Amino acid sequence: MSSLPATMKVIEISKPGAPEVLLPASRPVPAPKSGEVLVKVVATGVNGPDMMQRKGLYPAPPGASDLLGLEIAGEVVSVGDGVTRWKTGDRLCGLTNGGGYAEYCVIDANHCLPIPKGVSLIDAAGLPETYFTVWSNVFIGAQLKAGETFLVHGGAGGIGTTCIQLGKAFGAKVIATDSPDARCGICRDLGADRVIDYKQEDFVEVVRNEGGANVILDIVGGPNIEKNIKAASPDARIIQLAFAAGSKVEINLMPIMLKRLVYTGSTLRTRPVAFKSRVARELESQVWPLIEAGKIRVVTGRTLPLSQAADAHALMESAGHTGKILLTL
Repeated sequence: MSSLPATMKVIEISKPGAPEVLLPASRPVPAPKSGEVLVKVVATGVNGPDMMQRKGLYPAPPGASDLLGLEIAGEVVSVGDGVTRWKTGDRLCGLTNGGGYAEYCVIDANHCLPIPKGVSLIDAAGLPETYFTVWSNVFIGAQLKAGETFLVHGGAGGIGTTCIQLGKAFGAKVIATDSPDARCGICRDLGADRVIDYKQEDFVEVVRNEGGANVILDIVGGPNIEKNIKAASPDARIIQLAFAAGSKVEINLMPIMLKRLVYTGSTLRTRPVAFKSRVARELESQVWPLIEAGKIRVVTGRTLPLSQAADAHALMESAGHTGKILLTL
């Protein structure tokens, strides 16, 4: 540890609020505890939960860093007791409980993954949060199977681009919604079987004509909630991961009973450590080979320096971005 600096640059939330509350600061470099590694961060992903935490709506869990940043890529500079897989000098990416908006970050060794061959260290920073989220909800939770119809809302975003590609890779028929046409083009390019510009077409009508959706992933909420229930086939599973258009709605729940629907949602950060370790291993064995074979593309939209974290948040909240937004060090 002696070669490491005593302090590091970080981005702190000065007070809950708009993107400009994110300010540079200095903090002591953390030390890895048992089962953890300390990583010199090369890049960190920007995600929806970061926006919520910045606004004061999503506090860090007990014992976690209060800094933003739920995924990182970089180089191991120190390992805690009991860590056998990783050693100093290893390059990896991983899922954190916070702390990614910094020059150094501690991370559970079991939540780390190797960098897939052919993926840059920077681009790899955009993999963990999204892939853990999609895999845990769509494949472990909703049990999406080959031959089923998968409706993905916001197909050109970070979650959406991952859903389209994983759905297709595992044999599902994928219908994606987005707008305008340029974003719809991205969905088509990634392999969606049918793309709906939701400002031009009624997705409920289109999906019903296709036989209904077996699994629906929604990040919109608001009026989409009732529409998703209408677009769902019998025994469908609806996953709610965000509420861009609001979480308070008045709807008729009768179709949930009549169609035997499962309506669920989750946040990743509060899932048990062992569950996240399981997801990491399943991704490494089942998804990383698809990335290395070129069957799944890593979609980075924009990279900005860590010092421009506020700009990155403003970009994400403009809802005009495609793919992942990354901050680099």
